[in-house]
Amino acid sequence: MKVILLEDVKGLGKKDELVNAKTGYARNFLIPKGSAIEATSTNLKSWKKEMKEKEKREKKEKAEALKLKEDIEKVVVEMKSKGGEGGRLFGSITSKDIGEALKKQHKIEVDKRKIELKDNIKTGGTTVVEVRVYPEITASLKVNVTVE
Repeated sequence: MKVILLEDVKGLGKKDELVNAKTGYARNFLIPKGSAIEATSTNLKSWKKEMKEKEKREKKEKAEALKLKEDIEKVVVEMKSKGGEGGRLFGSITSKDIGEALKKQHKIEVDKRKIELKDNIKTGGTTVVEVRVYPEITASLKVNVTVE
């Protein structure tokens, strides 16, 4: 029996997939639980329409992400921090600090969780930081830290 999954089902498929399920499993478990709907002609038409809209939306989001990546890679974030000998900082610069500075200096808003720092920045100089703008698209942001 063909069904359209409304949520991820372990061992069967992911959400929005058209899959073959055993008739008893579909009628007695998936459909009553709300995990799937039967793939009738009406449901298939609406599902195909939804998939086209979803694909169009994802294409637009990906294009916006590529534009954001270009914008991020063009700029350098300048930050100042107090420090001691050898360029070591008193404290450190976190992804939150970088996100705020990027917004303030270049009007580019990025969530701090998307800025991938292995460790906080603890020394002066230029550091390249990865920013995840879309699931498979990352941008390289240059952060220049000046020690006062």
